[in-house]
Amino acid sequence: MSRRPLLFLDIDGPLNPYATPSGTCPDDYTAVHLPPEARRPSAVGSPRSYVRPETVWLNPAHGKALLSLGFELCWASAWMSDANRWIGPVLGLPPLPFVDFGDALMRERPDGVHWKSTPLVARADGRPFVWVDDEQTDADHAHIAAAHLGRALLHHVNPRIGLRHPDFTAMAGFAASLE
Repeated sequence: MSRRPLLFLDIDGPLNPYATPSGTCPDDYTAVHLPPEARRPSAVGSPRSYVRPETVWLNPAHGKALLSLGFELCWASAWMSDANRWIGPVLGLPPLPFVDFGDALMRERPDGVHWKSTPLVARADGRPFVWVDDEQTDADHAHIAAAHLGRALLHHVNPRIGLRHPDFTAMAGFAASLE
């Protein structure tokens, strides 16, 4: 098992800037039209009402940039294993491990902590990690600070613009701070 820090990577928001102000595919991104079988999650336990978009916008340069950071990359998305079929190849990423969210998948918690937080802490098992997402809140920061024994960076990405150079700089800075 690798002891490199983990980078938990969400798809919709950070990699797929679904909320662009123009509602159109950003420059340097590729519009990926998903077939019907890709829009229905294959994960057991996925909410029946959850349907993925018909089109995702992905920047193929992000794969190389993510790989260059020195983290162990891990999908942390409701796409789970499907990310390796529909997202990773467009980015030039090899098959990645993914967090199996099990019963927590898309289940709101009464304390306001995101449904991903506890499974991410469990998966990290004390290892330092960065969680790249567009949905973390102060409740997640507090929960992870209390529950996780290692260092963690919850890096919020604006879903209107997706990952940008400053985001990669922040992740690289966190990795460097661990050395």
